[in-house]
Amino acid sequence: MAVTNVKENAKKLIDNLSDDSTWEDLMHEIYAPQAIESGLENSKAGRTKDVNDLREKYGLSKI
Repeated sequence: MAVTNVKENAKKLIDNLSDDSTWEDLMHEIYAPQAIESGLENSKAGRTKDVNDLREKYGLSKI
């Protein structure tokens, strides 16, 4: 993951929120991009599991 200026990014994120945004909106804007980036890094590094294996583990039908 690239090193970024967290404080500056946080200011930009807040400035881009609408005036009627909630704390939940703010948390979503923080969490969603980080979760996606983390997932992509895990995928590139081979840290994934087959969905059908997981479905079988939890007793769900395969897709």
